[in-house]
Amino acid sequence: MKEKLAPLWVLLAGVLWGTTGTAQTYAPDAAHPIAVGAARLAVGGLSLLLVAILFGQLNLRSWPIKVTVAAALCMAAYQPLFFTAVQQTGVAVGTVIAIGSAPLLSGALEWLLLRKTPSKGWWISTLLSIIGCILLFFNKGAANADPSGIFMALGAGLSFAVYTIVSKGLVHTASSLSVVAVVFTLSAVFLSPVLFFYDMSWMAEPGGLAVSLHLGLLATGAAYLLFAKALVHVPSSTAVTLALAEPLTAAMLGVVLVREQLDLLSWAGVSCLILGIGFLAVFSRMDRAEKVVKQSAGFKKTL
Repeated sequence: MKEKLAPLWVLLAGVLWGTTGTAQTYAPDAAHPIAVGAARLAVGGLSLLLVAILFGQLNLRSWPIKVTVAAALCMAAYQPLFFTAVQQTGVAVGTVIAIGSAPLLSGALEWLLLRKTPSKGWWISTLLSIIGCILLFFNKGAANADPSGIFMALGAGLSFAVYTIVSKGLVHTASSLSVVAVVFTLSAVFLSPVLFFYDMSWMAEPGGLAVSLHLGLLATGAAYLLFAKALVHVPSSTAVTLALAEPLTAAMLGVVLVREQLDLLSWAGVSCLILGIGFLAVFSRMDRAEKVVKQSAGFKKTL
């Protein structure tokens, strides 16, 4: 039953993540993007740690330190990269590039590091996504096509891809709750120096407190807990693809709530990215079905 629900958990996590960029736009003007990311990790990490302690699921015996540090560093890097990208490119474009690039980068990493040859669908998806990024990159006339913001978004996508691959091993060694509690608390520690360099007084304002709680409790705590639980049953590449519910949610919220205006070239770039995502999802499903058929055929031969 849990295995069947796992894809839905990832989709729900993606929807919650998709609210982060829009939530940032409601933060007080004094809230720097890097400070927002630090606040998100602080609230999310500490709340997850508290819940893990209350439920007695925090067991640090034989904990894989190197893998945990790698995952925590990825999340610590993701926050300033993502929120800066959203500020410079807009909610819709920034989120689509950041998370839309993650499956492609994940496939490239598996190819280079794990010696797993990407599927035909991955190549098609990569080509479409590259075209989409080029359209967004060269749209210099639009305010939401800042080249530095696009690079920031790609950096965020790389951080998320590495986090997913690394976390796949962690969720099989400890409970999902303890994994996200430890990883995000450590990530918050890594970003804690930010608290001394940026003005954090905005968190005391009603709007700032609301944004911090939403980002920390829902868009971090609940979302990454669902994602970690799903990784037990879903391959990392599939999970990253399903998480693309985030850019779709962000794009809709950016246009509807934030009233962002995307010109024709921007929409063409976003469309190419989404089309590439669709190809990757379809081919991933076809590959899994083919593997099941081959396994069934092999089982029959043994009989």
